[in-house]
Amino acid sequence: MGEMGAHVVIVGAGHGGGSAAAFLRQYGFEGPITLIGEEVIAPYQRPPLSKAWLKGEADADSLMLKPESFYPEHKIDLRLHQKALKIDRFAKTVALNSGQIVHYDKLILATGARARPLPAPGANLYGVMSLRNAMDAEMLKASLGKGKRLAVIGGGYIGLEAAASARYLGAEATVIEVMPRVLARVACEPLSQFFQAYHEAKGVKFELNVAVTAFEGENGRVTGVKLADGRTIPCDAALVGIGAIPNDELAQEAGLDCADGVVVDLNACTSDPDIYALGDVTRRPMPLYGREMRLESVANALEQAKQCAASIAGKPVAPPEVTWNWSDQYDLKLQLAGLAVDADEILVRGDPAAARFAIFHLKGDVIRAVEAVNAPPEFMAGKMLIASGKPISRERLADPSISMKEVAA
Repeated sequence: MGEMGAHVVIVGAGHGGGSAAAFLRQYGFEGPITLIGEEVIAPYQRPPLSKAWLKGEADADSLMLKPESFYPEHKIDLRLHQKALKIDRFAKTVALNSGQIVHYDKLILATGARARPLPAPGANLYGVMSLRNAMDAEMLKASLGKGKRLAVIGGGYIGLEAAASARYLGAEATVIEVMPRVLARVACEPLSQFFQAYHEAKGVKFELNVAVTAFEGENGRVTGVKLADGRTIPCDAALVGIGAIPNDELAQEAGLDCADGVVVDLNACTSDPDIYALGDVTRRPMPLYGREMRLESVANALEQAKQCAASIAGKPVAPPEVTWNWSDQYDLKLQLAGLAVDADEILVRGDPAAARFAIFHLKGDVIRAVEAVNAPPEFMAGKMLIASGKPISRERLADPSISMKEVAA
């Protein structure tokens, strides 16, 4: 099947939107494709922004999803620096801020998420930043370096990655977290403890269990972060990394089902059969865990890009994957698979002191999630075992002298 002459309009030219355009062509879709992006540059990878980009190991070219020539060669009309303002589902049009009205047969929303702001006095001072796009990364990079002081508000992955990059560049870094531990929302306690200790050994300072009440500044520029206990952490730049808000306003105004994100099915289709959505902006079913969730990961955006492209091109949609993610900090590569939502026990394999270990989240004898630090075999085998739901022997899993291949056998 597939509507081969249909006009597909993609709103959002990030990792997900750019990939959806490429997958449509890969799956043999021949109709016109219009890709609309707010930024001035073609689709690029975002994860390196907090890592390689800050450290000066990547540039705009190396981050590009596809060379610029890819779009004209594949008849993809890439319109940059344009913002979609309104969807008219009855006329099947998208109104842009340039005044143009674009007609669609199939629409894909890949509008992503934006940094959650910290509503504190002084939040608009120069040097108070978030990290979501290349422009943010450039601003942050310019304020790091020897002798500079970075205050990171929020001890999640982005905050810790930025702190690691700051230390690499010779800047001081202090992580301020309102919860009693870092990574509190996204990782288990042993992993939080490991990462905090590793960062402390690299000279990062931590302020836990403390709220930020204001940003202090001079001449319009941030000079410190004021804490609820009255202390001020002096800084030259402050990075706010306290989560993200889905950009689902367009979808809401168009009357699509939304619930902290655009609600989609396993074809990435919304409540309107001609409108799809993918990536950070969506709330999607997670059949393995019997719930719907909003995931923020490249793996999820790519999976949903494949789902909607296959659906539009009339190709069979692949069965759902095990969700996964990663984080690079110093010489540590953390790889995560699955979700620890319904596990009743954790099991550590390997040696955290040697920075090579994996934490398995078990429900009975079935692995539901794995957090692997410098342990690719544990991540790969863990991901497969999460998908199969095959019971394992805990004794064998806990014994690092038994290979993961044997554990999985």
